[in-house]
Amino acid sequence: MIFYPIQFRGIPLLRIDEQPLGLLGWQGIIPCKTRVMSDTMVNMVTTQLLNIEEVFRRLDPNEVAKLLGPEVPKLVNSIAEDISPYAKLSTIPRALFFSLPMKVVSMMSSMNHKFLHDFTVAMQDNIGGLLNVKNCVIDQMMQDRALLGKLFRKCGQAELDFLTNSGLWFGFILGVIQMIVALFWDNPWQGAIGGTVVGLATNWLALKWIFEPINPTKIGPFILQGKFLRRQKEVAAEFSEFFANNVLTSEKLWESILNDPSTKPSFDGLFTKHLQKFAFALSGGIGFRPGSKLFSKVAVQAVDKLPNHLHVLHPYVDKTLGLQNTLKTQMEKMTSVKFERVLHPIFEEDELTLIIAGGVLGFAAGLIQQGIETGVINFPNTMKWIRRRLDRVKSFFIRKKNTSSSNE
Repeated sequence: MIFYPIQFRGIPLLRIDEQPLGLLGWQGIIPCKTRVMSDTMVNMVTTQLLNIEEVFRRLDPNEVAKLLGPEVPKLVNSIAEDISPYAKLSTIPRALFFSLPMKVVSMMSSMNHKFLHDFTVAMQDNIGGLLNVKNCVIDQMMQDRALLGKLFRKCGQAELDFLTNSGLWFGFILGVIQMIVALFWDNPWQGAIGGTVVGLATNWLALKWIFEPINPTKIGPFILQGKFLRRQKEVAAEFSEFFANNVLTSEKLWESILNDPSTKPSFDGLFTKHLQKFAFALSGGIGFRPGSKLFSKVAVQAVDKLPNHLHVLHPYVDKTLGLQNTLKTQMEKMTSVKFERVLHPIFEEDELTLIIAGGVLGFAAGLIQQGIETGVINFPNTMKWIRRRLDRVKSFFIRKKNTSSSNE
């Protein structure tokens, strides 16, 4: 019920937005509240774990220019082919380029390198306006609502297993109490009432045991702390690995920079500005008009085609940013109070719903048990009744099919 179904399943007669429970149906709590939970999580990441400006300063502009340098001629050639198919740069003999004086070739390479170097530095100086980490993360989570669930399962699988398995022994202990009560209180509804109490209590106890007490608390010879909070180092390693390798990768970061409506205008403007300088330097200012329709078309084409040439950067960027190690180190330093907010929100959003669900299921189980004990529910007779109803349904559809065939 926490993770599934990903999409609402049921009859949407009455349903409030971002509420898992409809009048007739259910959507997993995490898939339903992906936006709210992602917002909480990314606020934690950006305010406590990651300084995006500091991280991007780790990139060496010279190394970026070196990697991207060979892609610039390919990008220029691709633009030329689109703008003037009959004057493809690729038709110019390569010998023409190599026949140029070495000084000219070196100068052109130097201009190319400077353009990429200066543009990288400008991006580092303005990364706050070029990359919205919040939108980057939330957009991914909304596109794949199962992704956030995968992250929480990776970090909190031990707690989820405990939540599941604790029902066995919490239920057994409370069931013994229920049995003792039944010896002194003979009531036909005691099974259903007892089941409701057990269902409510087991979920409530399990959730409390996972997250409380937040700080280590000594009681006699024992030191008590929530199960999740005792695994801070382990969770830090799992969270940072998943986040760095699946969410904040170089490819995803660039995709957000280039496509996020809130940052794309800033990137386009910065790129066009440096492209103008590059084009002016190459032409020596002869016949170059930055405001012309041709240059505007070239600039738009360059931005559109840029993603096809960024693949050479991804391995270097992923390695150099070192997000996995940064996130892990900072998460290990978090106080217990702050660390508790990593996983608790997925339960806290609908903690009451989970507890009530336990009570409803407990009531149903107790009611069935009560029916078996009193003879109201007899499984052999019940199965016969179900088979008769299924046979009637089957016969109905067969008759309907035969009628349709005869009409045709």
